[in-house]
Amino acid sequence: MPKTLSPREVFHKLLERIGEGRFSELAELYAEDAVVETVFEPVGPRRFEGRAVLEARFAQVSASMPVELTPVNVVVRETDDPEVAVAEWDYRVHHRATGRTFETANIQVLRVRDGLIVGSRDFHDHLALVVAGGHLPQLVKALEGEPPE
Repeated sequence: MPKTLSPREVFHKLLERIGEGRFSELAELYAEDAVVETVFEPVGPRRFEGRAVLEARFAQVSASMPVELTPVNVVVRETDDPEVAVAEWDYRVHHRATGRTFETANIQVLRVRDGLIVGSRDFHDHLALVVAGGHLPQLVKALEGEPPE
């Protein structure tokens, strides 16, 4: 019988795949009924429910991903709940279109059961990515309720 991965091990698999651009392999790390909340997402949905929805989301992100993400300064903290780990890290971001390189901070609270992510609250710096891509005017319009161009 294979060993069930700990929350720390699952997080490291997730981060490794993101750093390698293997978005098509991310959904398999999530339970069928997983819930992911992207707390600081400025516009659009902030809650994704179910592996199928996450798989579609990861495919969409992969298809429109203008950046390369390299995880650095990774710290994973275990909690008094054996299912929960809290991870802090930075992404060294290289924006392909603009050539900009910078770092963004991230925090993720993962709940892992039987080796699969059942819940995640993600705190990513989405605004840094918007600014780096030169999309701040579009974000302001979206926040003001204007339709996308």
